[in-house]
Amino acid sequence: MTTDPAMSTGNPNEAAIRELIAASGQVGRVSGRQPWREVLQRVTGGRWPRPRWPVVPHLATPWQDTVSAERPGWRMRAAHLRGRAGDAEVVRDDFVFEVDYQLCRTCRIGWVEQPHTLEPYRRRGLAAAGLAALRAENPGFAWHTLGGHIDGSPAFWDTVGAGVPGGYRPRRLCEHVTAGA
Repeated sequence: MTTDPAMSTGNPNEAAIRELIAASGQVGRVSGRQPWREVLQRVTGGRWPRPRWPVVPHLATPWQDTVSAERPGWRMRAAHLRGRAGDAEVVRDDFVFEVDYQLCRTCRIGWVEQPHTLEPYRRRGLAAAGLAALRAENPGFAWHTLGGHIDGSPAFWDTVGAGVPGGYRPRRLCEHVTAGA
C-alpha cells in the first residue's frame, strides 16, 4: 500500500486513521432515551426527576451515535481509535473525533456544534468523514451550525461546506428543536 504524501504526517497511527475514515459508515447506535423519565418530567413540569448528565457509552463499533453528553436532546457522533498504545499492553479507546448534532425532520435542517478532534489527529480527514456520514444518512437536509465555533477555523468550514446545502453557515434553531444548552 502506498502512502499519500499529503496525508503523511509521521503519525504512528496513520493506518488506523485511514481505516477509521473508511469505516465512517459503520456506526453503532444507542438511543439514550428514557421514556419514563420524560413522562415524569412532563407531568411534573420539569420539577422531578431532576435532570442529570447522560452517561455516554463506548460502543464496539468504529463510529458511534449516542446522546450528547453536553446538550440535552442532541446527539453525538464520535469516532474511536482502537489499538495498542505502542508496545504497551494498554489498549487505547479514545474518542478522536466528536461532534454534537440535531435534526429537524420537519424543516429538513441539521445543525452541528462543538466539533472536536484530538490534536494529534487533526487535519487527517476524520471531521470531514464524520460530517459526510451524517449528510449521507440524512439526504436532502440543509446543514448549519449555531455559529459559536466558526471563528477559529473558517477554512475548515469553507472546505467541508462547499457544495453542501446550508454550507454549515450559522443559523438559529427552528421552532421544532431546542438548543439543549
